[in-house]
Amino acid sequence: MVQRFDVGARMSEMAVHNGVCYLAGQVAVGAAPTIEEQTREVLAAIDALLARAGSDKTKILRAQIFLADLADFAGMNSVWEAWVVPGHTPPRATVQAALAKPEWKVEIVVTAAL
Repeated sequence: MVQRFDVGARMSEMAVHNGVCYLAGQVAVGAAPTIEEQTREVLAAIDALLARAGSDKTKILRAQIFLADLADFAGMNSVWEAWVVPGHTPPRATVQAALAKPEWKVEIVVTAAL
C-alpha cells in the first residue's frame, strides 16, 4: 500500500511505502532573501513532513540538495550542520541546478525510514 500526503494535480508532497518515506523537493514558500533563511525554512518543512509520517531527521536515508548558486554552499552548510543530529548525518549530494523559480535558492529532497 502507498500512502500519499498533500496530493495535488501535479505531485504529492510525500509518499510512504514499505517503511520508507519519500519527500518531494522542498523549497522556501516565502522565498526569503538569504540562503540561510531559505535553508531553515526548507529544513523546518522537512521536519514537519517527516513528523506527519511518524519519522524524523535521525532516520534520513539520503538527502539531495540543489543550489541555484554554488556560492551559497557555505551558507547552506552552516544551517544544515546546525540542523543535523551528530552521529545521524545522512548520505548527501549537493549540486548546482536551475530551480523552477528564480527566487528559490535551495531545494532539498530526502528519503527516510519510518
